[in-house]
Amino acid sequence: MSAARRRFSQDFKDELCREVIDTSKPIADVAKSYGVGAESLRRWLIKHRETNGGTESDLSLSERARLKELERENQELRAETVFLKKPALTSRGSSGSEQIRIHRLPEKRPSRDESGLENVPVAVRIDVRFL
Repeated sequence: MSAARRRFSQDFKDELCREVIDTSKPIADVAKSYGVGAESLRRWLIKHRETNGGTESDLSLSERARLKELERENQELRAETVFLKKPALTSRGSSGSEQIRIHRLPEKRPSRDESGLENVPVAVRIDVRFL
């Protein structure tokens, strides 16, 4: 038993064609979402472009590739921004602290004083506060 042949109005066909052109979605995705065959929609799209002379929003293959590349880069930059906005852990392991401890040793080698004892460098504590 063969399925009955479905007929679609020209307005419906034009609407699907405009969606493919305006959103740059793949033909197969639009066809699947509306329950239409991809080849049918592809033929409708060819006829639509012939009758309407195409639109200014039509992009060449290289322009589409560049657009996809820029969209991917934009998505990566947004992800980086979200990551960088997260609070960083301090040296103590907590993110809620307003204080960071920095320990620094003097750069000079130990020296001997008048009595002949060696001066051993001691870690210097510096408290840094952020506004």
